[in-house]
Amino acid sequence: MKLAFSTLGVPGLPLPDVLRLASAHGYHGVELRTHPEEPVHTDLDPAQRAEVAAEFKGAGVEILGLAGYARVAAPGDDEPVLAEIRALLDLAHDLGAPYIRVFPGGDLDVQTPQEADATAARRLGTAAEHATDLGVRILLETHDSHRTAADAMRVLGLVGHRQVGALWDVMHTWLGGEQPSETYAALSPHLGYVQIKDIASAEDTTPLPLGAGVLPLAECVEVLSRHGWDGWLCWEYEKRWYESAAPLPDLLGAGREHLSRLLNESA
Repeated sequence: MKLAFSTLGVPGLPLPDVLRLASAHGYHGVELRTHPEEPVHTDLDPAQRAEVAAEFKGAGVEILGLAGYARVAAPGDDEPVLAEIRALLDLAHDLGAPYIRVFPGGDLDVQTPQEADATAARRLGTAAEHATDLGVRILLETHDSHRTAADAMRVLGLVGHRQVGALWDVMHTWLGGEQPSETYAALSPHLGYVQIKDIASAEDTTPLPLGAGVLPLAECVEVLSRHGWDGWLCWEYEKRWYESAAPLPDLLGAGREHLSRLLNESA
């Protein structure tokens, strides 16, 4: 498996510094939080996009994916959501990133689960054609209204398109009560990559160093290894949302060592 970290853990950090951190600590790739307050966002012009791609190539670090914020199950008109997805797909293509992340984002106060599923599937199915043209996959994250693999599969089963897959966020499936073996069994035909993290408890989701919390990281890695999965593990350290959390740069080395131990033990 290859290792990456998300720039959610280093909010606003300039790309040269991000790349230095990845290289210094042995991470193969970086997931780019794609938001206007970050260095990489959909308003970059062609020259800026080429510069970002060249910086990564020069550093020998891969862009794992673009973590966007489109909410595919959200109530409302389709077109603004589709436009947001298309912009992410175009940027990913220009940067050479294989994936974009989207959220479910359903509102079950105003939608039935069936309505939310159908809305998400309709939008993802439409966007899949553009994704196919560009050679980029859209990954629906296990998150918010669809936090478990069982939830996500209700949508992906309706879509049925190879360019639409799943992003397994291990915190949300755990909070939803799924065992790693159950999650993997459901998502494996569609799995793009896996976001890992650690937290103190279901009530306190402040990010912790890997291995310092309660999330079943060893079980997740063991399940993936047992099935011969050789994709990406991406550490999503949610520093942007928790200012009191320890700085990620200080933790990257130990995090890399922890993941290496888990991978060796599960081999």
